[in-house]
Amino acid sequence: MAIVCLTSASGSPGVTTTAVGMAFSWPRPVLLVEADPTGGSGVLAGFLRGTTPYDAGLIELALSPLSTTDALRDVVRPLSPNVSLVPGIRSHAQATALRDMWEPLAAAFRELDDNGQDVIVDAGRLGLVGSPTPLLDAADAALLITRATLPAISAARSWAETVRQPASGWRHPGLLLVGEGQPYRASEVAKVLGMPVVAALPDDPDAAAVYHRGAAPPKHFETGPYIRALQAAVQSVQAHIARGRFALVEEARP
Repeated sequence: MAIVCLTSASGSPGVTTTAVGMAFSWPRPVLLVEADPTGGSGVLAGFLRGTTPYDAGLIELALSPLSTTDALRDVVRPLSPNVSLVPGIRSHAQATALRDMWEPLAAAFRELDDNGQDVIVDAGRLGLVGSPTPLLDAADAALLITRATLPAISAARSWAETVRQPASGWRHPGLLLVGEGQPYRASEVAKVLGMPVVAALPDDPDAAAVYHRGAAPPKHFETGPYIRALQAAVQSVQAHIARGRFALVEEARP
C-alpha cells in the first residue's frame, strides 16, 4: 500500500485537479483524501459540480469518539468502483481541529494495506494553519507540484530546501511539473530545486477542466495526451515509491 501526498508552494498549479486525475488513473483501489486546510471540498464543488451534498468528512472524523480507523470507515464515500473519497473540512476555521488527527490518520492509512488500497492525499498549499505535515512526512511519495515558470519555481525554492532535509524533511520528496517546457525543462527545474522531477503533466486547461470542475470531456479525451500523461505520471510515481523502498532496505542492511 502506498500513501501519495500532493502539495504546492504557492499559486494554483492544480493540486486538487491532479489528485483527482491520478486517482481515476490509478491501477488499484484508491482512497482520495481532501486534506487541504483552506476548507471547502474542491471535489464535491468541482468534479461533482455541487450535485452531491456534504454528509461527512475530516471534521466528523476528527470529532468522532471512535478510533481513527473505525471513524475513517464512516466518512468514506464511493466515487467509482475503484475510487473513494474522504471530503475535506467545510471551512478554514475548522483546520485547527485536525492538528492532533494527522498522525493517527497516517497510521490508519497504513492499515488499509490489508484491503489492497492506496491513498492519494490532496494536501493543499504548504505553510497554512492546519496543514497535514505528518501525512507529508509519512508519505511513500510526497510531491511538490509546480508550474515551469520563473515565479512558480522561485516560490517553490525555499520549500524545496526545507522538505529535502535528510533529518527533518519528507521521506521521498519529488516534483510534479505542470507545463514542462513552458519555458523551463524538467532537468532545469530539478537542478534549481534540488529534487527529482518524478512526473510531468501538460498544461491542458480543457482536459484538466474535467477533473477540476466536472466539465464535459473534450473530443478523444480518454485517448488524448492529458490522460496518457496522467497514466505515465502514475507509473512514474509508483516507480519512485519502489526506488524509495529499495533504498530503505539497502540502508537497513548491516
